[in-house]
Amino acid sequence: MAITITTYAQELYVNTEPASNMAARSLGIRVENQGFFKPEYKNRSTIELMYGASKYFMFHGSAYMSNFYREGQRFEGGSVYAKYRFLSVDTVQRHFRGAMFVKASSIKNPLVNQEISLEGDNSGLQSGLIFTQLMHKLALSGSASYLRGFDNRGGYNFADGYSQNSIGYTLSAGYLLLPKKYENYDQVNLNLYVELLGKTNPGHAQSYLDVAPAVQLIFNSVCRLDLSYRTPLYNDMVRNSKNMYLLRFEYNIFGL
Repeated sequence: MAITITTYAQELYVNTEPASNMAARSLGIRVENQGFFKPEYKNRSTIELMYGASKYFMFHGSAYMSNFYREGQRFEGGSVYAKYRFLSVDTVQRHFRGAMFVKASSIKNPLVNQEISLEGDNSGLQSGLIFTQLMHKLALSGSASYLRGFDNRGGYNFADGYSQNSIGYTLSAGYLLLPKKYENYDQVNLNLYVELLGKTNPGHAQSYLDVAPAVQLIFNSVCRLDLSYRTPLYNDMVRNSKNMYLLRFEYNIFGL
């Protein structure tokens, strides 16, 4: 299983999911912190469990805590995510993957932003498609999805004029910089990424497109450290995700 994680390391995107799944009968544990510094420092912490049920299916469960909407860190709610890989085309040092996914969240926060985000801000549903192409040390991936926001728990409802529908789109590239040549699977991997992250609220003239460069280290083929910072290329949407850093640690257990 370590061979899979090392060989396809450049598909382990930081801000998006690839069409490929984690190894079957494996468990991943993520601890993540995201935040912004202006107008004041605010941050959100996430604990996420991931399970590779088979080569076709994987599942995530996440819990969120932040001080985005209140003083002090408070539990906000959670989300679940499922992905089904329906397409695999393999050749030597190349493959093409296609997958569909669905995500659901239940959140207790005031609804003050125009962005529909299921990562701690909004209750809702999201579904979409992902396609990923691996070409030796370079991996490219794109996704498109539809999001539907619901009223949040705690009596927090959408105000008149706020969009409850959104279209999300991403384009990601990952490059395996180190090692130049594999000698064993204990070597540290260094991956570089650049990702484009966008959303549009149809009928509301609200949209954004962010660029998010990232650096990733993989140790002993089982744990990884991610660092990313996203900044707008353009922005016409009130949201928390503008100018946000991301720091994440992940550990994987194989052969369960």
